[in-house]
Amino acid sequence: MIAVVLIGVMVDRQTLTFRTITVAAIAVLALAPEAVVHPSFQMSFAATLALIAGYQQGLPWMMRGGDTRLAARVALWGGREIIGLTVVSLLAGAATIPYVAYHFHRVTPYGVIANLAAMPVVSGWVMPWGILGLLAMPLGLDRPCWWLMGIGIDWMTAVAVWVATLPGALWRITAFGAGPLLLCTFGFIVFCLLKTWLRFVGALLMGWAALMMLQAPQPDVLVAADATAVAVRGRDGRLAMVNTGSDSFAFREWLAADGDPRAPKDATLRNGMSCDAAGCIAKLKDGALVSFVKRVDAFEEDCRRAAVVVSARQAPPDCAALVIDQRVVRASGAIALRRVGNRFEIEVARPSGLDRPWARNASQIESPSRPDAAPAPDATPKTEDLEPGD
Repeated sequence: MIAVVLIGVMVDRQTLTFRTITVAAIAVLALAPEAVVHPSFQMSFAATLALIAGYQQGLPWMMRGGDTRLAARVALWGGREIIGLTVVSLLAGAATIPYVAYHFHRVTPYGVIANLAAMPVVSGWVMPWGILGLLAMPLGLDRPCWWLMGIGIDWMTAVAVWVATLPGALWRITAFGAGPLLLCTFGFIVFCLLKTWLRFVGALLMGWAALMMLQAPQPDVLVAADATAVAVRGRDGRLAMVNTGSDSFAFREWLAADGDPRAPKDATLRNGMSCDAAGCIAKLKDGALVSFVKRVDAFEEDCRRAAVVVSARQAPPDCAALVIDQRVVRASGAIALRRVGNRFEIEVARPSGLDRPWARNASQIESPSRPDAAPAPDATPKTEDLEPGD
C-alpha cells in the first residue's frame, strides 16, 4: 500500500483514493493469493478502506473554515490533530472489529484511548530515532538511538498494560462461521463505496451479520485431532474438559473460541466430569451421556450407556454409541458435535473430499454413525445429521 502511494506521489496523482487501495489489493493477491484469508490482509485493507471512505465522504469538513479565528486557535492548540486522530482511530478500529472477532474471538473497545496515548509518541519519538539509528549504523554510532527509541517503546508497552487493566477492556466473542463474516464484508464494501442512499443497505447487511455472529450456534462436544482431549457442554452452558496428557493447546483454543475467560489450567474445567482410571463421563444439557474412554475394558459398559464414546484407542466394532476413536480422527481430524433434538450435527476439520499436500486425505471411509467408520462429508465442508446407533 505504501509503495502504491509513493508511486502516486511520484507521478503527481491523488494518492488516497479507492483506486489506490484497489491496485494495492490486486498487487498483493497477485503475488500471494493465500493472503486473502489471513487476518493481516483483511484488517489492513478494511481499516484503509474505512479511512479513505471516511475522509472522502465525512472528514473534509475539518479543512473548511481554516481561515477563521476559532479554527486557527483550535489548530494552534492541536485540537484538529486530536480530533483527526480520534476519528481515524474510531474508523480503523470499527472496521477491523469483525475480523478481530472472527480470528481472535475478542474485541477491545478502548483502542481509541490507547491510540491517543501512544501514537503521538510513536510518530514524534520512536520513528525518528529509528530512522536516525539506521543512518548512524554504518558509522557505529547507532547505540544511543536504539536506547532512546526503546524509551518510546517502553511507553507504548506501559500504555497497552494500563488500557488492558481498565474495566471492560476485553470483550470475548464466541466463534462464528465464515458466512456472517462474508456478509459483513459485503455490507461494509457497499457502505464505503456507494455515495447515494443505497449505501445504507450495506449498514443493514452489517447489522444482520452482527446478529448472526452473536447468535452463532456453539458445539456441545469437541474432540481434539488425536482424540486425547474432549470437551462437553453441560447444563450450565460451560465446557467441561479433560485430556490424557499435559498438553493444554486444545483447551486454550476451545476456551478462546467459546468466549470463556478461564485459563487452560483452571481447576473448574473438570466440573461436570466424573472420572476414574478407566475414563470419564459427562452429561449434555438433555442428560445424554458422553464417555471418554481411557482403558479398553471400559468400552463394554460405555457403549451401552453413552450416546457418544470418545477414545484415543480403537473401539470394538459392535459399539452401539456414536463412536469417535483412533480410526475416526485419523481420517477426519478434530471433530465438533452439536446436539439437535436427539440427533447430532457433525463438523470435521478434514472432510473426506479435501486433499492437501501437507495433509493427504485418507481412504474414503463411511459415516461415523457406524462404530467402525469415520465421517465422510462432501468435498465442501458441511454438517451431517447422525443419530447414535444408526
